[in-house]
Amino acid sequence: MAHVLVIGGGVGGLATALLAARRGHTAELFERDTRAPGTALDRDFFGWRRPTVPQAVQPHALLGAARNVLRDDLPDVYAEMLRLGARERHELDWFEVRPPELPGDEDLVMLQARRIVLESALATALRAEPGVVVRYGEPVTGLTTVSQAGADSAEDDPGGADVADVAGGADGIGVTGVTTEAGGYLGDLVVDAGGRRGGIERRLGAVGCRPPVVERHRTGLAYFCRWYRFPEGMDEGPRRPWAVTGGAFAGCAVFPADNRVFAVTLFVHTADTTRSALRDPGVFERAARSFPPGEAWLALGAEPLSGVLAAAGLDNRWSALVDERGPVVTGLVPVGDSITHTNPTLGQGTSLALWAARRVARTAHRDPGSDRFAVDHHEWAVRTLKPWFDFQVVADAAIGERFATRAGRTGTAREVAALFDCALEDPEVMRARARVRHLAEPPERAYADPEIRARVARWLAARPDYAPNEVGPDREEWEKLTAG
Repeated sequence: MAHVLVIGGGVGGLATALLAARRGHTAELFERDTRAPGTALDRDFFGWRRPTVPQAVQPHALLGAARNVLRDDLPDVYAEMLRLGARERHELDWFEVRPPELPGDEDLVMLQARRIVLESALATALRAEPGVVVRYGEPVTGLTTVSQAGADSAEDDPGGADVADVAGGADGIGVTGVTTEAGGYLGDLVVDAGGRRGGIERRLGAVGCRPPVVERHRTGLAYFCRWYRFPEGMDEGPRRPWAVTGGAFAGCAVFPADNRVFAVTLFVHTADTTRSALRDPGVFERAARSFPPGEAWLALGAEPLSGVLAAAGLDNRWSALVDERGPVVTGLVPVGDSITHTNPTLGQGTSLALWAARRVARTAHRDPGSDRFAVDHHEWAVRTLKPWFDFQVVADAAIGERFATRAGRTGTAREVAALFDCALEDPEVMRARARVRHLAEPPERAYADPEIRARVARWLAARPDYAPNEVGPDREEWEKLTAG
């Protein structure tokens, strides 16, 4: 079996180390933060300053794909999340009477929880896991490498390290370990779970590797969220209206979480002149109440738990360590945001990270320092992760263009919007929509089903004046709501 070195202690890193150990490997995890996730959820969620993980305080959605990995491969972690207050919600529970169950419906369950609940459950399991060493407060400073000539080198470690020859990549460079301020560590495989801010491109350049192949798409979206807790004795919010509403220039979403906590989020274009006003809690609440989900949830008398938390610059980013010449490097593979950082509108990030972590754990024994291993991991990512990245890019481009131009949706875009609205009334269309949402079936297959297309066409024909994205305030009202 393999000894796996994991850079980064976020969700992807924690899951990789744990899954690897459960498959018989040994693992060492290196995390720059000195603090580990604990079970004091509110203290850690609201009081832990994490500048390298700014998304930690934003709402997260654990889709069916993520839940399935936890349920099937880490059942103790799943049980711990439920014990800590996470809640299950089946997508078809939207209807007063759930439609008759079909095979695959068991995959359409969302796990509602703050990110800290998942991190806490993973950290708890890791502490009890033989074969795993977690080094908090010990960030990786460099990579130990070997060239085809067998000459060892270590970025930020001029003394080098004693390593064995490995097969190099296209330029003959293989990673054999990592360095920290405490010294050097050798492994059979290094996993980059450091995210988009982890600095792996700089480290690869420092040891002479070609740069990764990066594809980046601007979304043009900014997010503002605020956290609340239901009054004592109230455990759930309203089932209706639908929790996400998008207008012509702004949108609102509600994210139920654990322990009577929920978040309300507003999103606008980064160039919107009202953007800065939304940081004010009073303005934020007035604007949120102008959308049906915001009004329904804020009318419950919930207690605010935070100020308004802003996030922007959440580009869709794909990074590959294989180019037309072959592997950029061997002995190192990425997971999580290090491969694909997706904007949170579809909530895919945690699912894709867990898929990659599980794949590493299942394959780390297959000559992990070889060119073949690097290529296989890349090809798996292109087959399995890239289609969902591309789907996210298309979805965000449509939202960004709509918010930037404030134009109505016509033609194909109108039909796509109609599919989503039709799903709120038609259980069969909702099932197809949910299979895409939970990464169980790609949209080009689920939405191409003749029966689904016919149902949406009938729905549209019965509504000749249907105009999508007209929920919420008009621009004049929005300007008044956000003016001071």
